[in-house]
Amino acid sequence: MSDNLSVLIVDDSLIFRHVVTDALEKEAGIHVAGSVRNGAKALEHIQRSPPDLVTLDVEMPEMNGLQTLTEIKKIERERGGGEIGVIMLSAYTRKGADITIRALELGAFDFVAKPQGTSEVDSVQRLKASLLPKIHYFASRKSLSGRVAALPDSVARAPRKTTPATEEIKALLIGVSTGGPKALTRIMPDLCKKVTVPTLIVQHMPETFTTSLAESLNKRCLHTVKEAREGDVVERETVYIAPGGRHMVLRRGIGGKPIIALNQHPPQNGCRPSVDVLFRSAPEVLGGRFVAAIMTGMGKDGADSLRAINRAGAHIIAQDEASSVVWGMPGSAVATGYVDHVVPLDNIPAVIARIVNERK
Repeated sequence: MSDNLSVLIVDDSLIFRHVVTDALEKEAGIHVAGSVRNGAKALEHIQRSPPDLVTLDVEMPEMNGLQTLTEIKKIERERGGGEIGVIMLSAYTRKGADITIRALELGAFDFVAKPQGTSEVDSVQRLKASLLPKIHYFASRKSLSGRVAALPDSVARAPRKTTPATEEIKALLIGVSTGGPKALTRIMPDLCKKVTVPTLIVQHMPETFTTSLAESLNKRCLHTVKEAREGDVVERETVYIAPGGRHMVLRRGIGGKPIIALNQHPPQNGCRPSVDVLFRSAPEVLGGRFVAAIMTGMGKDGADSLRAINRAGAHIIAQDEASSVVWGMPGSAVATGYVDHVVPLDNIPAVIARIVNERK
């Protein structure tokens, strides 16, 4: 049992606790350590027997998920025994999305939108499909704890087509997933102070949640942060976040001005919006006059498009392993050989600013 990841389930709904338990208890490598109905009971359990991971309902009476998360992080700091991971379970409501975004900014590992299946069996299957990969990623990350080293700001890379230094950078494109809201909260206020180029972000999230993310970042940043809309003209000092459930691409507008188009074409790499879809659209509109950054996240979305944007002459940045919640996306990008810089999260704004300023 010591090799298993222990999980505490916290939800005020007995039915949903059963759904989560059914989804987890027969999975190899996972031990359901307990199932409790509210935050207060969860804290009692954690003080008595800390689990590795908590699945935490967002909306509960007496002590909601955000309040419970705050107390879990406090216990984590006080006991000094390593991270207690938290995956939020959120309803598809605006209130649930707002609380979830705040929880991710405060350090929750990830979240899952509660399935709306046609039956309990269907709900269990949907929950397994979304929750288990996140738990397994957390388990693999935990097993590497203490053994991850920062990578230098140089990697073996394929030759990049040189874009003339007189051609200024026209946009910044960012792809991010697991750990993204907290990472974006850390770097975007600083980045907005350093550069004025428009920024387009693909953050893997369902609809409603991207709306909440945009509004949260807008309160923190000097530039306008908004959820992208069909036909938006790409403007300086503006940050565009791809809406959940729709791909975001760049197109040429009147006079060659870049505009945003949205579509519901099939997911790529299991994702919609997809980083690869955005990245592939950029060279036709911007040539090589952009910077692409791939940050923390599960999977490999973004990596398949790097050869094309490298050939176009774009600069490519990847977040390093030590500062990533999950090094799946940036790690896959680095493995292609097309990444120009591998840097810690907090250094990304300075590296981007240097590239932009060199090309003015």
